[in-house]
Amino acid sequence: MIVIAHLSDIHIGATPESVGRADAVMRYLDALPGDLDAVLVTGDIADHGLAEEYESAAKVLTSRHPVLVGPGNHDVRGEFRRVLLGEEPAVGPVNQVLRTAGAVYAMCDSSIPGQPAGHLEDETLAWLEGVLGGTELPVFVAFHHPPVLLHSLVDEIRLHRHERLEELIADHSNVRAVLVGHAHTAAATTFAGRPLLVGGGVVSTLKLPWEGGTTIGACADYEWPPLIAFHVLDDGGRMTTHYRVVP
Repeated sequence: MIVIAHLSDIHIGATPESVGRADAVMRYLDALPGDLDAVLVTGDIADHGLAEEYESAAKVLTSRHPVLVGPGNHDVRGEFRRVLLGEEPAVGPVNQVLRTAGAVYAMCDSSIPGQPAGHLEDETLAWLEGVLGGTELPVFVAFHHPPVLLHSLVDEIRLHRHERLEELIADHSNVRAVLVGHAHTAAATTFAGRPLLVGGGVVSTLKLPWEGGTTIGACADYEWPPLIAFHVLDDGGRMTTHYRVVP
């Protein structure tokens, strides 16, 4: 059985409480009596892409479990690479892979520098095809922007031009699920015939239109507790997701 913790949108620097909320989540995960196969953080690590925000994130996003962190539309590739990955700053997509004994986790960069919406560059799609074709293990594909409508305010800034990604995933039976963030709300749907699972927001929760979230100013609630997901792939191949609030 594979157990993954999935969190997203910690937005360090967005509010004075952002570091404490992210830290509470990571300490909760570290205090679990059982081990996790991976902790995936699907983007918007820093709110303004500043070096000091990434330095705070680097201190918070430590764990006894394997951690894989990807960028979102609020992130800046150069500082993300330099501070979080210890690499030279570069403008290309930040694509990373985590390989464990039981699964492979492909974290794709869906950001478009300077824009809120997302897409996967040709370089990223070619990289992902190599990852998917290079293993027979279960693969979890992760990135920031949802590629489908979620019926919320983030729909206009979702992942666009997703057709090649959809074909790629449909052609590889070892993809077990697609994991995304960006929406600041827990959601579950499908994409390319696979589960598409949206991690809840850590820094805030976005209200849905029928909850009053009809404008940007009215949709973000910073009082609701951080929300994370546990994704479970059992020995029979069934995917199950449990969502948890972290007080």
